[in-house]
This record gives sequence, C-alpha cells and structure tokens, in this order.
Amino acid sequence: MNSFTAELTVDRTPEEVFAAITDVRAWFSESITGVAKAAGDAFSFIDKSIPTSRIRVTELVPGRRVAWHVEDAYLAFIDQHDEWNDTRMTFDITPDADGTRLRFTHHGLTPDRACYQDCSRGWTSCVQSLGTLLTTGTGEPIPKSAAPEGHPAG
Repeated sequence: MNSFTAELTVDRTPEEVFAAITDVRAWFSESITGVAKAAGDAFSFIDKSIPTSRIRVTELVPGRRVAWHVEDAYLAFIDQHDEWNDTRMTFDITPDADGTRLRFTHHGLTPDRACYQDCSRGWTSCVQSLGTLLTTGTGEPIPKSAAPEGHPAG
C-alpha cells in the first residue's frame, strides 16, 4: 500500500525549505507546544478532531531531510483512535531546475486506513501552507481556535 505523499516545488534554497519545515507553528498549527528544531525534540498539537498528539523529531539533515515519529495521537473522528500511533512523516528536500522540490510522506497513512480521506486532505492543506510560507513569508497553519472546547489552547 502506498503511503500518503504530497509534493511541491518552490523557488527557494534547500536550506530555506529546511528552516521553514522546522518552524512548525508558522505552517502546521498555531496550537503547537514544544519545538521541532533538533533530533530528539518533541511537540504536540491539537485541533477539533485530534485532541491529543505527541510527535518526536527523529532525523534532521539540514537542507535535505526532516523525519518525525508519532509517539501518541488520539483521532477523535474515527473508531480506531490510535491509527497514527507509530507512523512517521518525512520531508525530503531536493534541489531541482526550478528551485527546491519538497516531498512529504506520511508513512503508514494508506488508503485502507479509516482516516485516509480526512487526513490526506489535512496534510495537503498543511503542505500548501508550508508552500505559502516559503513563497510569501506567511503560512496558513491550523488556527488555535480549532482546538476542542475547554482545551487550554482553545
């Protein structure tokens, strides 16, 4: 089964793409706590459908690659709430004739998973937000207001 993948090419250097990826609050979610700047760092985010999560940075190769491992996530919108647990995400950065190509893959997010439709739409939006951050200087992360009622980030 193929894992979900999204790609984009931007007129930026691989180093600029790498720096943007590690600035997770600027493109992924405003509710992120923790950091993603060094291997071993961990961060969490929440929104209405994912009230808890913990993701650890497992690999950082400046200008080339970022990898994350989902240690814990609770997907409220499907019956298999722990479907993301022990999955991983990679950001592969490659220079090309038009600038830099970024290939995002959520390994383990496959079409047979219950969350595939919603999660692939969410990741597509996040990767587009990262592209917007790179081309305009301002991303479109999941806003804090998307947090569940009564949650501290909401």
